[in-house]
Amino acid sequence: MSSGSETGGVTGTQDKDYNLIWYVEACLNNALRLESYIQDAERAKDTEVADLFRKAQADSRKGAELGKGLLRARLDGG
Repeated sequence: MSSGSETGGVTGTQDKDYNLIWYVEACLNNALRLESYIQDAERAKDTEVADLFRKAQADSRKGAELGKGLLRARLDGG
């Protein structure tokens, strides 16, 4: 199945809603993955890299929160 062909007929979820759900999940997974990277950098006493990963993790959390807000509004009928 081509990724461009699904419009909700198979999944029952419109692409834009599915994409929003996927985006939130990807942001949250990224935040979790970055926690491991932060710990690795801290063990290596590389604060510069740890700080970079902390900033990236904060951005991922922010993206997830923004996505959850949009998703919440759509699920509430907004």
